[in-house]
Amino acid sequence: MAGVTYELYSVPTFPTRRPESVDGSEIGSSKRPVRPGDVLVCKINPRINRVWLVADPLEPGCEQLASTEYLVLRTPDPDLSRYLMWYLQSPRFRDWIKLSVEGATGSHTRAKSGPILKQRVQLPPLSEQRRIVAVIEEQLSRLDAADASLAQAGLRLAQLRRVASTDPFEGDWPMKPLSEVNDSERPIRYGILMPKEDVVDGVLYVRVRDYPRDTIVLHGLRRTSHEIAAKYKRSTLRVGDLLLAIRGTYGRVAIVPSELDGGNITQDTARIAPLPSMDTRYVASYLRSDRAQRYFRSVARGVAVKGVNIGDLRVMPIPVPPLEEQRRIVAEVEEHLSVIDAMRASIERAERRSATLRRAILERAFRGELVPQDPSDEPASVLLDRIRAERKIADATPRRRRVKA
Repeated sequence: MAGVTYELYSVPTFPTRRPESVDGSEIGSSKRPVRPGDVLVCKINPRINRVWLVADPLEPGCEQLASTEYLVLRTPDPDLSRYLMWYLQSPRFRDWIKLSVEGATGSHTRAKSGPILKQRVQLPPLSEQRRIVAVIEEQLSRLDAADASLAQAGLRLAQLRRVASTDPFEGDWPMKPLSEVNDSERPIRYGILMPKEDVVDGVLYVRVRDYPRDTIVLHGLRRTSHEIAAKYKRSTLRVGDLLLAIRGTYGRVAIVPSELDGGNITQDTARIAPLPSMDTRYVASYLRSDRAQRYFRSVARGVAVKGVNIGDLRVMPIPVPPLEEQRRIVAEVEEHLSVIDAMRASIERAERRSATLRRAILERAFRGELVPQDPSDEPASVLLDRIRAERKIADATPRRRRVKA
């Protein structure tokens, strides 16, 4: 209803873990009314673990809605709801739902409500459920704090990398266009427009995807025909040439190894042939620097796919210190980046350990191994009887209609 504010639990806002406040006029499709304590299980692309527990509204009295992509589960007890929320995020359930989908792949897959509702859930006594939830939330809150610290460390490392790759190039040296430090007989240019099918015993060529981490991955390179390569002989590669991605994921840099001598490139890559007075690794390091990357971003053009024009690349300024100073700068940059890379690897190992531990906590929780069992706990059958009674009352109550714009 226009003029009325709703709290909407949508699929796109799930990563924020906060519902969005929307006016009724902004709601463009059917939504389900929900209330605090409801458990929402996302059915679309269930490979992504999206389970939500509806909280109290931020504004008292605000009506709450959920996307119809969520299956709404309602229980008579808030503690049971929290237990169910964690169970639906556990490996036991997630591994099952990933294999119980319809559709093609990725975002087009969808789980059906019927099979989800038929899934059997281990239901310990309510007191044990509370203990399980308490331990899960205590341990996962510690992991969340650790993950947040790792994320902050990753951001600081990224900043250090930018500084380490840029500061060494600050100096009172002449600035020249890139074309002036490139072999004039082999000008900066892109390569083959349409290499066509992969040809056995053809000429190797490099695509942007073939150097994802600034190193060319030789296995899996494709080959074009000798006839097509001959038409693009001016972009033929030599050992020590530089490759720069100029379209799509522009800014990647790689040095041509001996295995690609005589090879070629596609139109998404520019070949740079530094003069003997330029250290190839120096030019490569500068092209990877934050200063050069900012230049690429400033001149990139395009709508769906952005790219850097060869003309803009040729006039890009580059500092030109003496050759020995270039080599010293390369050594300094590589030393600093090797330390940063080692620290980044340590963070990634810690992140993997955290994910493994998170999975193990939920696995143990729903195998009955996380908390001690107490024979004096009220049996789960009492809880089930109460659920059945609630269900009878709910079935006798008229259902509310879905809200539409």
